[in-house]
Amino acid sequence: MKLINPTSQETFEAEISGLVSKDYKSIRDSKQFDFDWANEKGFQIYKLTLKDEEEILGLMSIIDVHHELRIHLNLIESAKKHQGRDKKLEGIPGCLIAFAARIAFNKGYNGFVSLIPKTRLIDYYIKQYGFSQYGRNLAIEGEASMDLIKKYLLS
Repeated sequence: MKLINPTSQETFEAEISGLVSKDYKSIRDSKQFDFDWANEKGFQIYKLTLKDEEEILGLMSIIDVHHELRIHLNLIESAKKHQGRDKKLEGIPGCLIAFAARIAFNKGYNGFVSLIPKTRLIDYYIKQYGFSQYGRNLAIEGEASMDLIKKYLLS
């Protein structure tokens, strides 16, 4: 998977892996994340880094809602320097969401991923990633999930 510097259009190879115990101190010390990721320890947490580097660029926690055949994206966050108009790298949330969709396909959930976004981000998730709205919840599945995987993980 690739991340792009929006200024130079240079691409960087990235990878996603599970968070390990030592990462919590790194997250806290970096002051790049607003959420307290230690509160997510009961869930599956994944980090996005550049290939062969340790700096964490983005994080997500997911919950396997097996009885509903879906993966719930409980929390997702890009490092502060990769947010907003002046972000240094783009594609971090897309890669993480696509990774969650791939997990959902691998579990036989047809790529079904749900989340409950902040109100101001609802339109962003719909336009940017193809989510559909169901009340306060957003979800993606099937072909839309496969499109995300192709765009963010296989390019």
